[in-house]
Amino acid sequence: MIELRQLTKRFGRRTAVDELTLTVPPGEIFGLLGHNGAGKSTVIGMLLGQVWPTTGEIRIDGHDPIQDRRRALAFVGAIFESPVFYDYLSGWRNLQILASYTAPMPPQRLREVIDWVGLTGRETSLVRTYSHGMRARLALAQALVPAPRLLILDEPSDGLDPEGIHEMRGTIQRLRAELGLTILLSSHLLNEVEQLCTRIAVLRNGRKVFEGDLAQAVHQRPAFRLRTHDWPAAAQLLSTEGLASVGPDTGRLSPADGVGPETIVARLVAAGFPVYEFAAIEQTLEDFYLGLMNSDAGSEAAGRPY
Repeated sequence: MIELRQLTKRFGRRTAVDELTLTVPPGEIFGLLGHNGAGKSTVIGMLLGQVWPTTGEIRIDGHDPIQDRRRALAFVGAIFESPVFYDYLSGWRNLQILASYTAPMPPQRLREVIDWVGLTGRETSLVRTYSHGMRARLALAQALVPAPRLLILDEPSDGLDPEGIHEMRGTIQRLRAELGLTILLSSHLLNEVEQLCTRIAVLRNGRKVFEGDLAQAVHQRPAFRLRTHDWPAAAQLLSTEGLASVGPDTGRLSPADGVGPETIVARLVAAGFPVYEFAAIEQTLEDFYLGLMNSDAGSEAAGRPY
C-alpha cells in the first residue's frame, strides 16, 4: 500500500528525513515511532503531497502523490497535525463542507461515518460544545468520509483522557477488522502502539533505526534482573568477560549471544557473588524504544545495519 525508496527531505542545511526506505503492506496497522523532530510528520506530509521530497520515491497504491496527487490520494483518509473545524457550525455541517473540498457526499455516507465514530445524536450540536474527545471523533469521521483504503493517523489520541484513548483504540481496531483498512499510525503513546500495531518503524534524527514485527522488537533480546550484594562489581565482571551487556539500570542485564542464564549464575557464584535473584524481565516496547534512543548507534541497538 505504501512504498518509500531512499526518501530524503532537506530544509536548507537540515536533513529532516534521510534516505528512508519503508514498505507498508495492505491490511496492516503500521506504527511510525520517533522522538520529536525525528521526521515522522515530514514523512506523513510527503505522503499526503503537502511536502515535496528532496530526493527519493513515494508510491501509494502504486501512484506518486507528488506527480499524480489526485489518483494517489483518491482513497486515502488522514488526521494530520491539529484538525481545525468551524466551531460555530454543527458537526454535520463541518463534515459537509470539508467533504465538498474533494467531492460532495450523500447524507447517507455522512450518517455512516458519524455512526462509526460514535457521534450519533450529537452531530447537530455546534462544534464549540464538543469535548476534546468528540473533536477527535469528528476528525476521524472526516478522514473516513471518502471511504479510504488507507488511513493515516498522526497522533490520533493526542490530548485525550484515558477513556478517550481507550475508545479511539477500539475504533481503530474495528476499522481494520471490519473494513480491512491499512492504517499508518504515528504516535508517542508507546503503550497504544504496542496494543494496536503489527509492525513498526523507528526514526531517529531522520534515519530509520529499526523496521520489523512488533514481536521481534519486544522480544529481540532477553533481559534479566540480578540481585547480589555488590551489583557494580558483578556487572563489571560480566561485562569484562563478555558474558552480558549491562544497561544504566541497576540490576538489569542482557546475556551475550550464546550465553545462557545458568552460565552467568555459575560464574557469579564461582567469583564469590551470592545470587539472591536472577529472573527474566518481560521487555516492553518502551524498553526497546528507549534502548534505541539512548544508544550511541541506534542501528546497532536495533540489531540491523541501517
